[in-house]
Amino acid sequence: RWFRSIDNRINNTDFKEHMINKKGRFVMFPIETISARMLDYYVGRNDALIIDLREEKAYAESHVRGAVNIPYETLENRKDLPMNKILVFYCDRGGASMAAAREFVRRGYRTRSVIGGVTAYRGRNLVSGDR
Repeated sequence: RWFRSIDNRINNTDFKEHMINKKGRFVMFPIETISARMLDYYVGRNDALIIDLREEKAYAESHVRGAVNIPYETLENRKDLPMNKILVFYCDRGGASMAAAREFVRRGYRTRSVIGGVTAYRGRNLVSGDR
């Protein structure tokens, strides 16, 4: 089992965040990661909300088509995100998106975090600021 768990983490599938709840019980929060290539799969879907966690200036320069800009620093107090959608978080390199996905999965949301962030994205849905 131990090897299977490590293999799953390496392959970015079935990643689990472990935690002890208020009753002292061990609980697991599934944090799903996706490759930058898989981001195109969520563009235009009605059941997903793509969230760019970078600063407004970086978002204005380029972002994934359909993404909304919610800078990471302002995300903590947000309570207006739809529970019925998959929240797909991305940032520059993937660290902030993983932290955001972890927090929102604890709140009961379905989330995805883009490994490598927008710097790893080479898809057809990149919108430049000059367009």
